[in-house]
Amino acid sequence: MADNKYITHNQENGAVMISEDVIATIVSNAVKDVEGVVSIETAKSSLERVLLNKGMKIDVDDDNAITIDCDIVVSYGTSVVAVAKAAQEAACSAVEAMTGIKPTAVNIDVVGIVRQ
Repeated sequence: MADNKYITHNQENGAVMISEDVIATIVSNAVKDVEGVVSIETAKSSLERVLLNKGMKIDVDDDNAITIDCDIVVSYGTSVVAVAKAAQEAACSAVEAMTGIKPTAVNIDVVGIVRQ
């Protein structure tokens, strides 16, 4: 991706840079493990750059602040609010554990519900 941004950790002998694509993979794996999440979907009407086939937008600013927008489909019969909250917590915890930076915002949009 031409305009891919990175989280930068400056080290004594150089820097460690973590791509927003890596953050998207971390979020995807964490959210898919949440009970009640059927899938992560790409928002069809979004005009902003959405990571292809990941159903999310990751924004990393110059101060390493991370904002995550993730579109999910939940299972019919589950509490939409509880599933979304669990997905939000899972994404935040996973990103913080693997990058060392707590996201400033994790926005979960429930874009569908399906009977399984």
